Amino acid sequence: MPQLSPDEFSHEEFEKVVVDELDLLPDDMVDGLENVIFVVEDRPEDGSLDTLGLYDGVALTHRDQYGFGEMPDRIILYRESLLAIVDSLDELRDQVHITLVHEIGHFYGIDDDRLHELGWG
Repeated sequence: MPQLSPDEFSHEEFEKVVVDELDLLPDDMVDGLENVIFVVEDRPEDGSLDTLGLYDGVALTHRDQYGFGEMPDRIILYRESLLAIVDSLDELRDQVHITLVHEIGHFYGIDDDRLHELGWG
């Protein structure tokens, strides 16, 4: 399958797609995000291309002991992983959108099985 090459699609171009897709998400989805940052990394720590994104933090449903001074939760999108599964800019936008919704779902405490049922898996 043809793909968008990480060499031809820069980190900055990818970040712009992420920001654009974040701006398109419904307000009620993003307004509740507290102490969350969005990060673009090339690959997961294990070096594989199997993971498109990751929510690294404490889900809203488990924040009873969560307070001020906590490090921000992170939603990470893996640039090379996402570029490896698409062959056009439109497909990249779609996959970034799906990945953002999936990882934001984890912030709200929705597990992978439910996200798959909802079509965001």
